[in-house]
Amino acid sequence: MTKMKNSEKKRILVVEDEEHIAEGLKLNLSFQGYEVLLAFDGASALQKWKEWRPNLIVLDIMLPVIDGLSVLRSIRLEDERIPILILSAKGDSRDKVKGLSYGVDDYLSKPFNLEEFLLRVERLLTHVSWYSNASDSDNVSLLPQTYTFGSNKIDFHTSTACCKLGKICLTEQEAKLLKLFIANRGKPLSRSKLLEIGWGYTGKTTTRTVDNFIVRLRKYFEDNPKKPVYFKSLRSVGYVFDHDSDGF
Repeated sequence: MTKMKNSEKKRILVVEDEEHIAEGLKLNLSFQGYEVLLAFDGASALQKWKEWRPNLIVLDIMLPVIDGLSVLRSIRLEDERIPILILSAKGDSRDKVKGLSYGVDDYLSKPFNLEEFLLRVERLLTHVSWYSNASDSDNVSLLPQTYTFGSNKIDFHTSTACCKLGKICLTEQEAKLLKLFIANRGKPLSRSKLLEIGWGYTGKTTTRTVDNFIVRLRKYFEDNPKKPVYFKSLRSVGYVFDHDSDGF
């Protein structure tokens, strides 16, 4: 890993209630050339995120005042793209699934290897750099021609998919929205965002178009459409495409 120039410094907010861990992370991240700000509870984390607008957040789950998952959910309601790395002593897979449904990007259990942590931070920031320099439609165009999740395989070149129904032809709209979900996998997408990008609706349009579309995708790609594994609903938010619900 190479240190960055001052003009290229990325801002990282570390949210950790154990001061010695927080200070250690700050020291090592600073050695790598990052600008680091610390928060020791959930309430101050949200305040500093709003004021400082970091490039990445390192977030502990077990926090005083407001827990980490609540912080994560609050941030995702306003910002779907900022990378968030969860650090936690909790090994419960339910916390991982919850974190993923709320839009976390990566997860490390304590105790963790410092070099692995720094590499994950670097990877997340590298990913967000190309992501933030492109529009949603640009990101979609960077996807590979084929994409596989579970027993499903999508070929965007031929606009076909192999799924439990066999080989099906995708409509232009289906292919477009599938690309959008895959380009934003693990990220919550609001109904308004889906309507704006997928159908060109803007403003406070009320329509069941998105919900009906999700029903169709679940029919194609879910083993049990009533208990979706990939195309999940987020109450009061929208939907998230989860292609790896067993972990990060």
